[in-house]
Amino acid sequence: MTSNSKHPGKIFLNLSTAAVLALPLTFGLIQAPRLYAQTAPANPKDIADTWQGTLHGERDLRLVVKITKDDKGGYKAAFSSIDQGPGSMPVTKITLDGSDVKMTLEQIDGVYTGKLSPDGKTMDGTWTQGGPKPLILTRATPETAWAIPVPPPRLPPMPADAHPVFEVATIKPSKPDAPGKMFRVQGRKFNTLNTTLSEIISFAYGVHAKQVVGAPAWVETDKFDLEAVPDLEGTPSDRQLKEMTQKLLTDRFKLTFHKDKKELSVYVLAVAKTGPKLEQNTENPDGLPGLWFRGLGVLNVTNATMKDFAGLMQSAVLDRPVVDQTGLTGRWNFRLRWTPDDSQFGGMGAKIPPPTDAANAPPALYTAIQEQIGLKLDPTKAPTDVMVVDHVEKPTDN
Repeated sequence: MTSNSKHPGKIFLNLSTAAVLALPLTFGLIQAPRLYAQTAPANPKDIADTWQGTLHGERDLRLVVKITKDDKGGYKAAFSSIDQGPGSMPVTKITLDGSDVKMTLEQIDGVYTGKLSPDGKTMDGTWTQGGPKPLILTRATPETAWAIPVPPPRLPPMPADAHPVFEVATIKPSKPDAPGKMFRVQGRKFNTLNTTLSEIISFAYGVHAKQVVGAPAWVETDKFDLEAVPDLEGTPSDRQLKEMTQKLLTDRFKLTFHKDKKELSVYVLAVAKTGPKLEQNTENPDGLPGLWFRGLGVLNVTNATMKDFAGLMQSAVLDRPVVDQTGLTGRWNFRLRWTPDDSQFGGMGAKIPPPTDAANAPPALYTAIQEQIGLKLDPTKAPTDVMVVDHVEKPTDN
């Protein structure tokens, strides 16, 4: 699921099949420049300044790029997609070679390449994220600069010992043609988009769909949009969010169940022989995890436990439950890229593209997870906890 702790859910995902946990962004801008006289920069070859341009796509997006000098004399930068809300995304790497500019945003698999004009007023280039799109960036002036939305102040966490409930919850049938799906927290607000009851149960109880047995067929097919606000101020913890969702399932869907054991095919998530290749997260360790797909097989993870990662893989990617046996505690940041096969992403209803033999294609998941993050997935069979549904109803009126 996504949180707004570090990168507010926004730009950077144009997967119609895209998933759960965080909306990435796809830029698309082209806006006719307003006719203001522009003062020539003091040094036309210095790109440290504010740049802006519009990217064309299904929806035009205005982008603002702030480039500054770092303490070593190089450059650093941040992208803002101002039509998608507040917040910015740091540029991973920026280079200037003569008049050639290149900016890489690894978290969203985005690259901008452009050529600085002789007068230093524009960069004529291409934004590539999936497919290439033309993007002309213009050096902003006080008269032409677009206002960048200011993020709301970060809410403090709810008291750790609190047991909040959703004070207001609206549940509506999803639009029949709505693409993708999403679980998201923004401040106090929790919402889902295009999610089945099976997926909401999986989120609330941390189980795979195969661990929910005895439910009527509509639980897997009918889709809902949920918007809910808790009765307490502050940002809920992961535990509090799931407890509130469990209570909502009881109150609005009249869900009752009992637990049992059943032998199921599972994956065991364990540490590979190389040892883990993960970055320990030290920022906001009590905050919500951030897990989001920039595309099929492009996963970004921040502030997540191994249980969070296993839960995402079983709910969105894999066809069976995932059992965490890594023994790793704490919260982690990492990025994982792989080429999915047609057994994956069934939980998102995604259509997997045909395999490619391109030399730069990422490896298969089971290879990528070992090489890139030092973990492994081992298939096996094991007695597994299941939820046996005793009763469930379609949601009560709002």
